[in-house]
Amino acid sequence: MDQSIRLFSVRGIAVRMHLTFPLILVWAALQFGVLARGGMSGAVFGVLTTMLLFVIVVLHELGHSVAAQYYGVEVKQIVLLPLGGVAQLARIPEKPSQEFVIAIAGPAVNFGLALIFGVVAALAGWSTEISRLPALLGDMSRISLAGLFAYTFASNLLLGVFNLIPAFPMDGGRILRAALAARLPYPRATELAAGIGQALAWVMGIAGFLRGDFFWVLIALFVHSGATQERQLVSARSILSGLTVEQAFSRGARALAPDQPLKDAIDLTLNSFQSDFPICDGDSLIGMLTHARLIKALNERGPDARAGDVMERTVIALNPSDELIEAQQRLAEAKLDALPVIQGDRFLGILTTRDISEIYRLASIRQDLLRRRQPSSSEVQTQM
Repeated sequence: MDQSIRLFSVRGIAVRMHLTFPLILVWAALQFGVLARGGMSGAVFGVLTTMLLFVIVVLHELGHSVAAQYYGVEVKQIVLLPLGGVAQLARIPEKPSQEFVIAIAGPAVNFGLALIFGVVAALAGWSTEISRLPALLGDMSRISLAGLFAYTFASNLLLGVFNLIPAFPMDGGRILRAALAARLPYPRATELAAGIGQALAWVMGIAGFLRGDFFWVLIALFVHSGATQERQLVSARSILSGLTVEQAFSRGARALAPDQPLKDAIDLTLNSFQSDFPICDGDSLIGMLTHARLIKALNERGPDARAGDVMERTVIALNPSDELIEAQQRLAEAKLDALPVIQGDRFLGILTTRDISEIYRLASIRQDLLRRRQPSSSEVQTQM
């Protein structure tokens, strides 16, 4: 089930709102209306400023997205979450200059907006001094347009500066890696950038704990987790680079005919490690019966239902020559444990997360144990 709602699209990029996003509006209303004792006026102020902040978040993420599109990187979508937003790119370029531009584009939008806000403030006679913000917000029951502007201006600047912290998953972590990767191999640059980010996370966490500010402790945990995930992702890409689906997929996987009952799938599951079943008409793949779909169908239709009646007809299929790291990404994005491997229309086997884990373990021992595909001349040129 998709957990986000499409709002609109810009340059072909869908902007979506996660189902949990309204929680931040509720929090803002409570924060300014109840905790700050602003009453209804404060609650309205909290909701308005939060919505304006997320307009800025969308513009920030569009900055990343437009820069990515300039370099030919597909932008899948922008998703608004209670704690911010994320532009989901199909890949992060390993060319340092491209990653630098994509990463800096987001904060650059914030600083560009700050200049525009400054011009507006000068024309309207409003102050952009952040030090005056407490005075403007002192009486939440009589919030002014100047206070609304000042709070939005300050939040925009904070967003831009915060994202420059040199730690993943913030933009500053990617900027730091891009700078390091100009002189070091990409995996080593990632290792150093992630280590710096984790060190900063420890500093923020300890400082937050000693001051009793557990918001900073949560930020520290977020930063530490982001650095760890980025390190693991790049390590996996480095280890699996050059390996193909053909080297990993299970050729002995069993397929079901469309008229076979679901109880046959249960028997196969109990007598093997296979839990996801391609549905084939002869040698031709026509659908997929995942484990989750099988369990749902058993509950709704019983064990005698036909596999062809409950199978997934829109199937993501792999080719033996596909890059293994790309296949792993497809599995993760589709939240599946297995994908069928075909050549033409002919079913060859399935690739599972277990298969990828096994070849990852082997390649981790010694990377020269497995034959790797050499990049083509065009791929070499794009990396230079």
